[in-house]
Amino acid sequence: MYMTLANDRLRIDLEGWEKLWAFHWPTYLELPLAQIQAVRLGMPSSDWRELRAPGTFLPGVMKAGTYYTPRGREFWYVVNQGGEFLMLVLSGHHYAQVVLTLPDAADWQHRIEQAIAPTPSPVG
Repeated sequence: MYMTLANDRLRIDLEGWEKLWAFHWPTYLELPLAQIQAVRLGMPSSDWRELRAPGTFLPGVMKAGTYYTPRGREFWYVVNQGGEFLMLVLSGHHYAQVVLTLPDAADWQHRIEQAIAPTPSPVG
């Protein structure tokens, strides 16, 4: 997967097998920056009550696709191959949260937080 920040959007493109495991078409997610409320690192909460529709779940290996949780509809693409969890908490989007594993999650957290930070108004 690769991500890009352009204009007022964060685009997450799925590649190769990621598209199949996530059962997600189109093969990208586009998130308006105005809808990103928080960016967090760390293990997100997850339990057996979540409904996968559609997606893939292999315990301890992969969780990919759309999940319906007590928090709302979420998109997950996490794998147990290194990397950290990056959670994007959304408002006004059809996903309440997007959860990814990325080798450079801390860098992406910083970049997204910079992009969503309010710009100071000029003084004077």
